[in-house]
Amino acid sequence: MLCEDAFRRPDGGAKLAQAIREMTADGAPVRLMEICGTHTMAIAKAGLRPMLAPGVKLLSGPGCPVCVTPAGAIDEILRISALPGVTVASYGDLLRVPGSVRGDTLLRRKALGADVLTVYSPIEAVEAAAAYPDRQVVFLGVGFETTAPGTAACVLEAARLNLDNFSVLCLLKTTEPALRCLLADPDTAIDGLICPGHVAAITGADAFGFLPREYGLPAVVSGFEPGDILYAVYRLVPMVKTGRPGLENEYTRLVQNSGNAAARQAVEAVFRPTASLWRGLGEVPDSGLELREEYARWDAARKFGFAPSPSAEAPGCRCGEVIRGVCTPRDCPLFGKVCTPSDPVGPCMVSGEGACAAAFRYGAE
Repeated sequence: MLCEDAFRRPDGGAKLAQAIREMTADGAPVRLMEICGTHTMAIAKAGLRPMLAPGVKLLSGPGCPVCVTPAGAIDEILRISALPGVTVASYGDLLRVPGSVRGDTLLRRKALGADVLTVYSPIEAVEAAAAYPDRQVVFLGVGFETTAPGTAACVLEAARLNLDNFSVLCLLKTTEPALRCLLADPDTAIDGLICPGHVAAITGADAFGFLPREYGLPAVVSGFEPGDILYAVYRLVPMVKTGRPGLENEYTRLVQNSGNAAARQAVEAVFRPTASLWRGLGEVPDSGLELREEYARWDAARKFGFAPSPSAEAPGCRCGEVIRGVCTPRDCPLFGKVCTPSDPVGPCMVSGEGACAAAFRYGAE
């Protein structure tokens, strides 16, 4: 495949980039949005934006799960972490995300004495609950369809072990409703989408078929090597230029059209859709997941309460606009001055998948 040449041969990427530049030499730039934070970081690290400019404009969308988690949710997490007898278990990125008060993070709370556990897998949180029956262990279930099966598995394991001191604060979000919300925004101006390969590994590539079918937007499910992304752009540009949108699966070495049925069944058994609050998008119907009634015993929102304020955002932070592709990180007046990776104001500068962190680290737009 041409995409394999692009990242396995030294000259493959250059040839693809040249072909893309030739196709976009005339006319307005083709505006393509990647909706995956891993793509955002890969694009910045490989320097793809200047390589494809001015004919292609790459925009970052709501593809970083930490970034789309609103400040009000972080405030509630911080409140729960301060409750006596509670251990909060989380993936690493979330530890440094501030709430509505600058500098107030789980990492700071840990330094002040809160019991905060960093985990690489939700099963580690279940194991901690089993090992310390006198503690209430709350796992922060953040992520998209990619991490939802693992979170479902930890709930099923807690149920099997009958662990009353384990619960999940479910912050999981789903991609399609958010994309529909984004595309309904009059400020959204994109010509095609680079779709997340790891989400599609669960949902199937066909889950993105609504983009060309209902919105007339070409879409390519892409892997994460620079060559994958270049090849996705190479396939998207002709569809935009000819006005013949379609859906293609570039990431065939991992993604099937129908996805992972076993993973989806586990998620459907444990969770049901619910409205969810997104940074930058507001409340989006059916874009989140909540525990079904039969697993209510392990629902941290019911056990400890969870009522995030929709207006709790850091003053001046433009993360919500960056997430929607309305502005670039450098358009934010705080970028690189008040807001840096060592002292971030918003989550886009914290996360390893954040657009602002990518721009700061690699000097990208």
